[in-house]
Amino acid sequence: MSNILIIDDEKAIRKTLTEILSYEGYKIDDAENGEDGLKRLKEKNYEVVLCDIKMPKMDGIEFLEKAREARPDVPVIMISGHGTIETAVEAVKKGAFDYVSKPPDLNRLLITIRNAMDKTTLVEETKVLKRKVSKVQEMIGESEPIKRIKDTIDKVAPTEARVMITGENGSGKELVARWIHEKSNRANGPLVEVNCAAIPGELIESELFGHEKGSFTSAIKQRIGKFETANGGTLFLDEIGDMSLEAQAKVLRALQEGKITRVGADKDINVDVRVIAATNKDLLKEVEEKKFRLDLYHRLSVILIHVPSLNDRKDDIPLLVDKFLVDIAADYGQPVKAIDTTALELLKSHNWTGNIRELRNVVERLVILSGKTITPDDVMNFVLPRK
Repeated sequence: MSNILIIDDEKAIRKTLTEILSYEGYKIDDAENGEDGLKRLKEKNYEVVLCDIKMPKMDGIEFLEKAREARPDVPVIMISGHGTIETAVEAVKKGAFDYVSKPPDLNRLLITIRNAMDKTTLVEETKVLKRKVSKVQEMIGESEPIKRIKDTIDKVAPTEARVMITGENGSGKELVARWIHEKSNRANGPLVEVNCAAIPGELIESELFGHEKGSFTSAIKQRIGKFETANGGTLFLDEIGDMSLEAQAKVLRALQEGKITRVGADKDINVDVRVIAATNKDLLKEVEEKKFRLDLYHRLSVILIHVPSLNDRKDDIPLLVDKFLVDIAADYGQPVKAIDTTALELLKSHNWTGNIRELRNVVERLVILSGKTITPDDVMNFVLPRK
């Protein structure tokens, strides 16, 4: 149900509009002057505001200016019984969605409201899409480990050096890889990601190198592998420690010779790919246990970047929480919630075994379950384990 705010100093007008719009299925709040209306607008999410022009304390034009500062995406429809063409033009110039004279024609008013709501929907959808298609998320943090990583990325990205990224699950290894690609000379080429842990061992070669039709039972057509897809760009091999030894040997050949062979084919294909690998395992220990090739390790680890766990960079938690609060509010089409400083300290004291991924999920949980401000009690009830 869509929320509409009506601001008018005449009680009869507010009552009439409330009855009409409630009958049409809208949820209505009202205010008798611009000051009260502005307070409500800041506290609650509205799809449309109907605002009178002539009011005590704060008139409609002043309200419009302040509303545009506080909630620029919420359309404001001005209504007035004292209107002139000049007034209407001034209101639209200052950002009003439309202008309706009193007494309003019911059909025109309803059409104007629907048009305003369509605009609100389009604005929100555009924001979500922009976030989804944006190339790389910002790397949040001012701690020393994060500063070192950013500095290393700036130095390494413009080169062709292969990079091995280590760190716990959820710590942000993928984001580091994306930034290396974004700042590299291959930024206009593709960034192709492969999660080696998510692909069955018998299919990893087909995934990486492709296959010819009929090369095995389910190969009903030719398939282009990730190495070919990433040609001219970057191939990110995530969780490479889970790759089979047989696939490792073929990856080593591709790195040494710049060539791959599809499964079931005998023809070599030249590929120009920069490989970035990541793992949550100790690969040197895997080498000792004969689970990972030492020669492949050396090929991949020209540059080593270790991403610290969230527990090792707790000073960054307030910055991360602020970013997540903004992103989640935008996803849900809600005002950004505040968080109490004591609540933040409680979050900093938590043991973040799931790292940044866990923190993001926790912030989303708090946004859903808390009130206007996230309190220490919210953190105790919804985050910290009960003893």
